Amino acid sequence: MPPIQDPVEVVILAGSNLDKERCLPESIRHLRRQPGITVRTVSTCYESKSVGGPAGAPDFYNAAVLVTTTLDPEALRERLHGIEDDLGRQRSSDPSAPRTVDLDVIYYGVLAKEYDGWSLPDPGAESEAYIAVPIAEIAPRWVHPTSGRTASEIAESLVTEDSQVIPHVAIRLSTPYTTSAVPDFDDVEGMYAPRLEAIVRDQLIEIGEDPDREGLQRTPRRVAKALDFLTSGYTSSVEDVVNGALFDAEGANEMVVVRDVEYYSMCEHHMLPFFGKATIGYLPKEKIIGLSKIARVVDVFARRLQVQERLTNQVADALADILAPYGVGVVMEGKHLCMMMRGVQKQESSMVTSAMRGTFRSDARTRSEFLALAT
Repeated sequence: MPPIQDPVEVVILAGSNLDKERCLPESIRHLRRQPGITVRTVSTCYESKSVGGPAGAPDFYNAAVLVTTTLDPEALRERLHGIEDDLGRQRSSDPSAPRTVDLDVIYYGVLAKEYDGWSLPDPGAESEAYIAVPIAEIAPRWVHPTSGRTASEIAESLVTEDSQVIPHVAIRLSTPYTTSAVPDFDDVEGMYAPRLEAIVRDQLIEIGEDPDREGLQRTPRRVAKALDFLTSGYTSSVEDVVNGALFDAEGANEMVVVRDVEYYSMCEHHMLPFFGKATIGYLPKEKIIGLSKIARVVDVFARRLQVQERLTNQVADALADILAPYGVGVVMEGKHLCMMMRGVQKQESSMVTSAMRGTFRSDARTRSEFLALAT
């Protein structure tokens, strides 16, 4: 079906009780990558007993995801089923059977409609605490289109001593790439991102290698984990990394400069690394920012496919937006492997870019002071 024209707010419930520490975060990552779907908010991971499943079935991890989408309900459901398949979902006639991942559309705007074998809103929205509690966390004022009750009211009515819906804060879903496996890049047992690993394996075959030889057997998993880390900027934000670390300037009205902030990025033209150092300065007006947050803002934009010119401007714009200072200046120097390893093969070349905002652009003395401190 063709996509609808205007984005609609939708609530999706993600659940897993097989390999759940990996599969639940991985399902959120898949959602973030989907065309026509924009992830707005992800709830805490909640642990609950399996409902209706076989005796001794593993407990579930569940999370609610607020998205906007340009897909109609049936196309969205089909897309979610595709993610389930990618993550190894084995379908059976038992709707309560354990599964690697379950992605259900709970609310689709204000739509109330019956489909063949499913309906909107999901009936469990008003009857199951494991659904209602995560939704109330991310959208407490969401109004059920038929009952008129808010998500918060529904959750309060379902939470009892026996409901056993427990926050599991060790599994962080609001920021990407935080499964238990990610910090250990040398852990190459099992699967990490099946679709990406399959693509890497095909690449090895395409260049004439044997992916089954000893040295390459686990390369697809290593590459998948490395790419997840190196492109993690796509699914993080300035707001996430700053995390409220803004403080009153309290008379600090002189220029603040942080020099030699290392960064690593990947050229969007050849997917080869470029790397270097950034110098960032700003002239405070009312707010200053925690020192480490400046480096984290750089990483938000560096860990994407980039060109250095855009990266420099994105860092400047982000700091101007969150600090509202008198001015911001950014200078970045980088070495590009796409120029050093291939093409003209000039190993000693480097590129310098700058971006000036506010008084750093309009006042020559301010700009000169910053550039003198940057060198």
